[in-house]
Parts: sequence; structure tokens; C-alpha cells
Amino acid sequence: MPEKAQAIAPNTFLISTMDCTVEESEIRRLVEPIAGIRGLHFRLNQRQLRIDGSDTAVIAALAVIRQAGFSPEPLTAAPGSMESGGAGHEHAHSTGYARFAAALVFALLAESLSYFAPETTAWKAAGMALAAAAIWLAGLETYSKGLTALRHGKLNINALMSVAVTGAFIIGQWPEAAMVMALYAIAELIEARAVDRARNAIKGLVDLAPDEAEIQQADGSWRRVKAAEVALHAIARVRPGERVAFDGVVTKGHSTINQAPVTGESIPVDKEPGSQVFAGTINENGELEFRVSAAAANSTLARIIHAVEEAQGTRAPTQRFVDRFAAVYTPAIFAMALAVAVLPPLLLDWEWLSAIYKALVLLVIACPCALVISTPVSVVSGLAAAARRGILIKGGTYLENARLLKAVALDKTGTLTEGKPVLVASQAWGQADEAQVGRWAKSLAARSDHPVSRSIAAGIAGLAVDVENFTALLGRGVQASVDGRAMVLGNHRLIRERNQSDAQLEAELMAHEAQGRTVTLLADAGGVLGLFAVADTIKPSSVAAVAQLKRLGVTPVMLTGDNSATAQAVAREAGIDDARGGLLPQDKLAAIQEMRARYGPTAMTGDGINDAPALAQADIGFAMGGAGTDTAVEAADIVIMNDNLGRIAETIVLSRRTHAILWQNICLALAIKAVFFVLAIFGGATMWMAVFADMGASLLVVANGLRLLRRA
Repeated sequence: MPEKAQAIAPNTFLISTMDCTVEESEIRRLVEPIAGIRGLHFRLNQRQLRIDGSDTAVIAALAVIRQAGFSPEPLTAAPGSMESGGAGHEHAHSTGYARFAAALVFALLAESLSYFAPETTAWKAAGMALAAAAIWLAGLETYSKGLTALRHGKLNINALMSVAVTGAFIIGQWPEAAMVMALYAIAELIEARAVDRARNAIKGLVDLAPDEAEIQQADGSWRRVKAAEVALHAIARVRPGERVAFDGVVTKGHSTINQAPVTGESIPVDKEPGSQVFAGTINENGELEFRVSAAAANSTLARIIHAVEEAQGTRAPTQRFVDRFAAVYTPAIFAMALAVAVLPPLLLDWEWLSAIYKALVLLVIACPCALVISTPVSVVSGLAAAARRGILIKGGTYLENARLLKAVALDKTGTLTEGKPVLVASQAWGQADEAQVGRWAKSLAARSDHPVSRSIAAGIAGLAVDVENFTALLGRGVQASVDGRAMVLGNHRLIRERNQSDAQLEAELMAHEAQGRTVTLLADAGGVLGLFAVADTIKPSSVAAVAQLKRLGVTPVMLTGDNSATAQAVAREAGIDDARGGLLPQDKLAAIQEMRARYGPTAMTGDGINDAPALAQADIGFAMGGAGTDTAVEAADIVIMNDNLGRIAETIVLSRRTHAILWQNICLALAIKAVFFVLAIFGGATMWMAVFADMGASLLVVANGLRLLRRA
């Protein structure tokens, strides 16, 4: 959430030395078993951890975190500030480069002395001193974490490197030990920057909403005010070319706004009085005034950022698998290295120093960093890529599992259709004049608040005329005098009650109703004068979206509370073969369960309160975020911000790509390690080569994961 508006959540701590997912996993393993801990929420890009649990549990959690060598501090500054690990970590990166560069210089000098200096005690002591200086400059933090881990019987990457470098120094390979530590530290720093790019892929959204806005004062003047200080219902002004600072409703002006940063829409949207605007969008031409409907901290943009940050803190299924695998893998490799150091000299007559050296190389190769980092980078990149397309995914689990979907249930109103009835057909009946009939119908419809009447009034050109003796006929329509003639504008039932229907009219009405239209008729004492068909029109994107789902092997099914005739008509137009009408919320729940049994993993897509139970019941719930109710959005797992159904197919495709890259990364990391394992055992790999292999694998998996962002 933007730092200018976000409050610090309780029990949130800054852990400045928590740099990678390996350390996150280590903290998870220590804290999650503690009684009273309800949840851990990590924000690695900000080095933050929020602990949900009882006070006693939080105190116990902090104790074990400190015992593991970390220093959690209560967060008192706004996220992103120096104190919270934002700019401060950038400074740490820059000073780290200087320190590690100095370490590399000392390591190179130590290597040079070992090769070119005379074999005397003085030169050897000088070389060892240079090597020790390089190790101290580059490895102080690694040793601190590694020794703490060893004291607690934990074998993490820092413990492996500490043992490997110390062992190499002791057996006389001090130039190589120095070079290994310097290269490892530099590679770790480069890797951290690369990983930050993935973690911060969503961070650009924070900068979309401006820090200040023009606000109308009590005397009518305008003044620039900090966005965080602006109250609800204030009147704000945005000039051409500026970004909108808040969510709001336009009160004055006409313009087009580029909503791509929030909804993913590629075409600017026209705005006029009554239109909604979103924080972070770009006003393209005319000046607009709007009433603020949400504070900066609660804008649509802020909620997107917050939801994606929360999603980044959750672990996807593959990530949980890799974490479990790494927890077994690291001790197993340590045991293997110990066996290589001890058994060959005893059984195969190897030299002890040669066997120990090979074992130390194995330890360096075995570092699980590339393996553990392979999943979160890909998942976070996928979440960010989705957010850029206007798809808000609430966790890595849903990003991964979307690829498994076999069926998608689609609500009709507001999901497949626009959700607003419009006049789609009109005609004069009998010998009546069409223009006159339209004018009379508009005049009657304009006096009614019924949605169908409003659609008729809006759909007929020209001006309405005054009517007299206007009366609403409950459940039937309205009646009034127009141009001195008593008329009614009502439904089929009203015309039947007036005995003004015949076979030809009934056939015409049946034809319209078969297409899912609601027909209203205009009549006077002499009979029917005209008919007007209103329908909730299908969205332009719905037909293409349904076709996309079918191409992906996903079966679309329509579930609606509307009557079966309307459901079938809309389904035919959308290309859906299975349409079920007349469903109550509990019926939609039953339908989801039946679809899951018939097809497999099933998603539900909807926008109304009546869809919320089905959204919660489905394997994945998609909510229409633009027109959707807050209840539907909260119940859903994925929110489509621009109500474009095509985004469902895009989510499935993104899920499949993310899953493929996840397993590419896992296989790549393991394959590289396997090759260097063999080389190490048969004497073909040195320690510095092992560092390049480990860190090279880490950078490769990061780069592969970042590919997901390039097509966003």
C-alpha cells in the first residue's frame, strides 16, 4: 500500500538481514510450530515480517528468531522508508559492492602471492593475511549466520559456506578460500538485486498515485494538498496529462482516461459527470472535477498493491514442496561430503587433504540457494504480470492451480452481459405512425423509475412531451393521458387483461421472448400501438472469451437466476452449450458441486452478492472487480479489474506458463548441481568453479522466472 497512507500493522518487524527465501524458509520452520501462531506474513522486498498470534506466541517467536542469528526490530516507520528497509537497503547494496570489491582485490593479491612469491615464511604469512582480510570483508555476515545455525544444529547455506571456507583455509588452500568467499559474497549481492527486481515488479504501482492533489476549498478556491490529508467527499481537480490521485465520481467536465495501470484496458475510457475514476489512472485531455469516494489508503490502486503484497507473502504448492525437499537435501549433502572426506582415504587409499578438498567443493556446490529461490521468483513474477493485465490474484496457490481448471461456471447478468437493459428493438403496430408512437412511449417511460422504462426512454430519440393523470400500475406498467389520449405502457400481462392481444401479436411476443427480451407495449383504447423490446446485451468480449476457454479445453457453463428462455438465448449468443436458469444461490452451490464431480476442478465467475457462496465454494472464484459487489470481490480468489471475461483464459495460460517455468527452474538447478557433483568427485572441479556453478544456477533461474514479466 502506498507509504503516504498506510498504517503499520501491529506485530510487524524489520529483519534487516533477511535477504532471501532461504532465510524466510528458515524462519518459517522455526516459528510456525510455536503454539498460538496463526500466520506469518513476509514482505521480503521490504525485509518485513508480520506475526499473527497471541502476545505470548509473538514473544516466543521473536526469541527463536534472535537465537537463529536475526535481529527483528519493531517497525515504527512507514513501509518503504529508510527505517523499514526500503531506501536503506539500496544504501546497503551500494556499500556492499565497495566492501566486496575490496575483498576481491585482497583475494586476487593472495592468489598472486601463492603463485609468484617465493616459498618463504614471510611471503606465506603475507598471503594468509591478505586471504584472511578478504574472508573477513566478504564473509562476516555469512560467518555470523553460519555459526549461529551450526550452534543450533541447522545446516543452511551460510553453515555450508562457513565450513567450506574454514576447511579450505585450514588445509592450506587459503588463496582459494579467500577467492571463494569474495566471489560468493559478490554473487549473493548480484542475486539479491536480481531477485529484488522480481519482488518489486509490483512496486511501480505505488508511484502511480500522485502525492498531492488540487482540492477545492470552502471559499471555492483551489489549493494543492497532500493526498494523505484529503477527506472523503472533497472535490478534487485533475488537469490534462495528470494522474488521478483518488477514486471518485466525476462531477464536472468531459475527458478520456487511460485506465491501463489499474484495469489493464488498452483503450482510454470516456468520462463525464457520474462516471467513476480510479487513483493512478491518467487524464488524457479535458479537465475533470470529481468527488473523492475513497481515501488514498483505501483506493482501488491501494487495495491492488496490498493484495499483491499479501499474495507475495503466501507460498505456492511447488514452493512448499521445494522447501520440504531442501530441508532434507541440505543435511543429506552434508553427510555425503563427510563420507567423501573420510571413507576414500580409509577404503581407497586417497590422500586425506585431497579427499577433504573434494568434500569441501561438494559443500559449496550443494548450497540449495538456486533450488529454493527458483519458485518464489517465478510466482512473484507471475503475480506481477497478472496485476499489470488487470488480474488481481490473491495468492500463489491460485496462480498455480488455475492451470488445472476443467470447467468454468459463468453468471449471466454483469458477467456475460452488460448488466444494464437497453432498448434493442421497437416497432409500430398496425397502422400507427412510428415516430408518433415513439414520442408517446418516451413520454410515458420518462415518468417512470422502472429500469425497463428508463431503458426505453433512453433508447428513443427526440424530446418527451408533458403527460397528464400519470398513474403507476403495480406489476403491470403505467398509464397517463398524452396529447389528450388515454394510453398505457405495460407488459404482456396488462395487454391480456385489457383483451387487446391477438394471435399475430402473441407470435411476435413469443419471438422476442425466445431471444431473452422483455417486451413492453404501448396501447390506447383502440388497441396496441407499438412494442418495445429491452434486453441485457451480451458484452462484446464474452463470445471471444468463451471461445478461448473452449480452445484451452475448459468447459463453460452458464448459471443464472433468470428464466430458462433468457438463459438459453444468451447462451446461444455467447456460444455456451450448457445453460441453467432459474437458480437461487443454493442452487448455484449445488451446480458447482455437480460440475466438480463431472468435469474436475471448477471455477465460478460472478459479480453479485448472490454469487458469493458459489465463488467461495468453487476451486477458484473469479469476481468481476469493476461492476462487482464488495461481497463478491472479497469471496473471490481472483479479481478481474476491468470485467473482461477474456482475462479468465489469460489467467489459465499464465498459470500454465508459470508452472512450466517453475519446473524448468527446478530441473535446471538440480542438473547443474548434478554435473558439478560428478566433476568434483572425479577431481575436475575446484572451489571457485563450484561458486560459479551455484551462483550461476541461481542467476539463471532468476532470469528464467523474470521472463514472465516480459509479456505482461
